[in-house]
Amino acid sequence: MKGNKDILKDKYGRAHNYLRISLTERCNLRCTYCMPENGVQLTPKGHLMTYEEIYEIARLFVEHGVTKIRLTGGEPLIRKDIPVILEKLASLPVELTMTSNGITIDRFIPDLKNNGIHKLNISLDSLDAEKFKEITRRDQFGKVYDNLLLLIKEGFNVKLNVVLIKGFNDNEIIDFIKLTQKLPLTVRFIEFMPFDGNKWDITKMVSYNEVMHRIYETYDKNTVLRIQDAPNDTSKNYHIKGYQGTFAIISSVTNPFCDTCNRLRLTANGQLKNCLFSSTESDLLTSYRQGKPIEPIIQKAVQSKFSMRGGMDTLEKLRDPNLHNNNRSMISIGG
Repeated sequence: MKGNKDILKDKYGRAHNYLRISLTERCNLRCTYCMPENGVQLTPKGHLMTYEEIYEIARLFVEHGVTKIRLTGGEPLIRKDIPVILEKLASLPVELTMTSNGITIDRFIPDLKNNGIHKLNISLDSLDAEKFKEITRRDQFGKVYDNLLLLIKEGFNVKLNVVLIKGFNDNEIIDFIKLTQKLPLTVRFIEFMPFDGNKWDITKMVSYNEVMHRIYETYDKNTVLRIQDAPNDTSKNYHIKGYQGTFAIISSVTNPFCDTCNRLRLTANGQLKNCLFSSTESDLLTSYRQGKPIEPIIQKAVQSKFSMRGGMDTLEKLRDPNLHNNNRSMISIGG
């Protein structure tokens, strides 16, 4: 099967060239939409991928057509061997990127630059220190915000991920957009999605239409410019005339981008998820450790991918907790 890129093409003709690899289930924050209130049962260390296994499995995906790898967690930078992981993966012919909560990222700027990582997604759900503390259960707002400014100063292409929750931070939409007036970053508003233990309710979700309504209440429509989305883009992208940065909306719930999805997810314990919403997983690590080929497992997982949201193709299905409570919590999937 070596070199056969068709194993990453599903029955709907979608070619999957983007792999997101979770390096750890651990995190130094406790975000309410990501981690259940009572925490998660961590996978024993021996069942997690080593850096050698991460590299070899990633290399196999690259052989079959993956051109972009994003490292996620938990918080990927808390892995002690992160410098080695970066160096190994940087040797592959891929675009290497990362999603981080930004708390310790200032320590790793040389590692990121030396290994060709120029694009970073940083999670920050409130510009209010008390709200940040409430949603993350940690008092680290100042550190994250300072590191955000540092990354921009150091020349990184930064996207700021903001999960919107009605009645909590939806009144900060304009404040976030105003950040783009003088900062060359992209603020991305993300619809609240259902995962195990995050007490998701569709009434807590701030939809794409609601976000745009808030924006048009403040900005004249002639100043809100639509940007051409890139191929396979998850977001709808905009620019306020005269601002340095941009903003975007990821509407996975109300306006999903499933028809152009090119993403697969590899969890820290070596399970392949063909969709963020899917409650099923395919075990790659066990077969890999037994010396068995994992290409047939990958191909089967890709072929079984639903056309939309792990089979939840209507909002009515999404409202049924029995259809998404079997999914992992976000922290153990990988952001």
